[in-house]
Amino acid sequence: MGDAVVDSGGANISSVLHALRRRAAEPVVTDDAATIRQACRVILPGVGGAGRAIVVLRDKDLVDTIRALQIPVLGICLGMQLLFDSSEEDDAELLGMIPARLQRIPEQAGLRVPHMGWNAIELTDTDPLTQSLDRNWFYFVHSYAAPVGPWTLATSRHGIRFSAVVRQGNFYGAQFHPERSAGAGAQLLNAFLETSLS
Repeated sequence: MGDAVVDSGGANISSVLHALRRRAAEPVVTDDAATIRQACRVILPGVGGAGRAIVVLRDKDLVDTIRALQIPVLGICLGMQLLFDSSEEDDAELLGMIPARLQRIPEQAGLRVPHMGWNAIELTDTDPLTQSLDRNWFYFVHSYAAPVGPWTLATSRHGIRFSAVVRQGNFYGAQFHPERSAGAGAQLLNAFLETSLS
């Protein structure tokens, strides 16, 4: 089977699908656990609040399915945040793949929260997913951010330095929206579509 996009109810699913189809991928959108388990790769999109998103996954009985995946998984924006232990947003307990807590970006004079706009990323580790993306610019929309740690492949800065791309085993995440990030976003999606852990 091909690639699966988890139907998590996120408003960015259609734009993610459009971006993937431009890469000649034909992903299936599904909330069926068996279909997700049989995929070659899984993309977990998401926008909105962490608490609501994890409730949707629980209601669809997908939390344990996602946690158990041994295939490449890419979380996008809120989908990346769901990979962490917890979030200050809604005081939500998340999927727990990455042992850290998301925190709200601190308010500072002249600094808008939510962070909306284009920022460059800086690589902090080597990985095929990000090897060609150092100092490229990507489009971000978020109010909560993941700390930097051993899971961090790239960082960005909006007042604070935060994880922009992460990896924990077969779980990858991008805080930005690659589907809205022009050529650099296309490069990241291409790299993910070529990812295989077999």
